[in-house]
Amino acid sequence: MNSVKYCKAAVSFCASIWFFICASVAFADDTKPKIVVLGDSLSAGYQLAQGEGFPERLQAALKDEGLDVEVIGAGVSGDTTSGGLSRLDWSVPEGTDGVIIELGANDALRGLPPKTSRENLDKMIVRLKERGIEILLAGMLAPPNMGEVYEKKFNAIFPELSEKHNLLLYPFFLDGVLTKPEFLLSDGIHPNAKGVNVVTYRILPMVVSFIEVIRPSP
Repeated sequence: MNSVKYCKAAVSFCASIWFFICASVAFADDTKPKIVVLGDSLSAGYQLAQGEGFPERLQAALKDEGLDVEVIGAGVSGDTTSGGLSRLDWSVPEGTDGVIIELGANDALRGLPPKTSRENLDKMIVRLKERGIEILLAGMLAPPNMGEVYEKKFNAIFPELSEKHNLLLYPFFLDGVLTKPEFLLSDGIHPNAKGVNVVTYRILPMVVSFIEVIRPSP
């Protein structure tokens, strides 16, 4: 009889331990920071194999740093700031802690008015802030062939918005990659797999700081 009671107690104890472990795992997963990369083809892994795109490489790099973060890709090839604004609400799901905005390259390539690009980005920032979501702004530079006046107006967008909204700013998303053929696809614009790795590790320290903004250390 005592043996039966002992076995029942042991089973009950093991069940309690198992429930605690499962609950702990569920809690840990639920509290894992979630970052959405809202961008265009530069961050969407254009012509790259699965796992070679920026969101995937960033998540892996953060893991190497001991940071368990879910990075969700929301890049659409050809997207402009207008397109990003129009799909903002459904591209950034509930439960998102931070957004890396990587948009503007297609605006510049198409010669869209810098004023319009700035307004679109500003609206995105405001709407995300209203939802309590932190933002890391990934800057872009206009191609020199657009002319000095256009270049000056466009390039000022990202620093000005960063200052206005007190955001972390990574000045140029393609820093260290653009103009270097070994890091680009044959079109001379999009990063290849090696280029994505360069982008990832150059922006990584800023993203680590961004995570500290999202989830401050105790």
